[in-house]
Amino acid sequence: MGRIAGRFTRVEPRRRARAFVLGLLADLPRKNCWTIAEHAGDVAPDGMQYLLARARWDADGVRDDLRDYVTGHLGDPGAVLVVDETGDLKKGTATAGVQRQYTGTAGRVENSQVAVYLAYCSPRGQALIDRELYLPKSWAADPARCHSAGIPAGTAFATKPALARRMLARTLDAGVPAAWVTGDEVYGADPGLRADLEHRQMSYVLAVACHHRVSAGTRQRADALAACLPGRAWQRYSAGEGVKGHRYYDWAWLAIDPDRPGHRWLLIRRNRRTKELAFYRCYCPRHVPLPALVKIAGCRWAIEETIQASKGLAGLDEHQVRTWASWHRWVTLAMLAAAFLTIAAATEQARGPAPPGKIPLTRNEIARLFAALIIQPAQGPLHRLRWSAWRRQHQHRARTCHYQRQARQP
Repeated sequence: MGRIAGRFTRVEPRRRARAFVLGLLADLPRKNCWTIAEHAGDVAPDGMQYLLARARWDADGVRDDLRDYVTGHLGDPGAVLVVDETGDLKKGTATAGVQRQYTGTAGRVENSQVAVYLAYCSPRGQALIDRELYLPKSWAADPARCHSAGIPAGTAFATKPALARRMLARTLDAGVPAAWVTGDEVYGADPGLRADLEHRQMSYVLAVACHHRVSAGTRQRADALAACLPGRAWQRYSAGEGVKGHRYYDWAWLAIDPDRPGHRWLLIRRNRRTKELAFYRCYCPRHVPLPALVKIAGCRWAIEETIQASKGLAGLDEHQVRTWASWHRWVTLAMLAAAFLTIAAATEQARGPAPPGKIPLTRNEIARLFAALIIQPAQGPLHRLRWSAWRRQHQHRARTCHYQRQARQP
């Protein structure tokens, strides 16, 4: 918290932000302004709500401090920047950016809020370092709706790859040590994102669809090129360790775009059981062996694991806020809390191997220990009873207003 102290104009919001982060790290059944305020010993959630909505502090500055915090502990010249989006299911239509749209969280079209995240992945660990909220066209075309949700005037529609390009530019301009970028088909299909990375001579392994066309003598679909490969072209490699051991696939590659500078390949992954294919468009200024590309392709799963851990351990998706600023502030502090756990685990593991018969300390185990041994919530019975009375009073007021509003409808 000392790293971000300079982003607050007054000591009061800085202390409240510390209590907020401790609440995110606490073992609470649900994490919102109510439960975090009760955990912190406040008499009402107003202070936490004020911290997110109106207090004067620089959330983007905290994001930059978070990035430096992560790279200071996990930094590696061969690190991988991983970009991905995730959706949070929502009710109503007033929350910034919410609409019926596809989200991988549910695996279908749902009323949701979608954001794009950037993760830093190195041999020491991985953590989220940047975020952008996706604003659909229906929102960008409605200034009144944007104003009601606190979205800054002039905020235009941007695709998810455009948001990724924005985050990657910020990160690389800041001199973050990294050698590769990876992401799923949404980002691999965007020529502007690939051009940005090639202009910086930044290597990438980006997934593409089976119908993606590449130039290998003639311009063909990726799946058509895969069908022409001989059996000897396939090699077995691990894409990295999963919860059940190494993830082995069959891999093949072929050079593409021979008339352009640098080295480019179409990388093909084949499931050893189902024979399902996946395709990646790759670039590197220098020649690299096939196992190096396979290793980077396997890093893409790191952001999915990191997002899930940030949701489960630090309440990344539990924000019950409606406005643009509140979302960015909640998510930034949640990313900071999750990064703390990752760095604590990396620090413990760097001290030496785990004792015989035990695995190293993980961020999940550190979260349990930190919540049980370090965090000291307000436990007095009078405090709990006051909060019970406050909740019932607030819920009564909300129900009464709802019934009155219903009665006024024709």
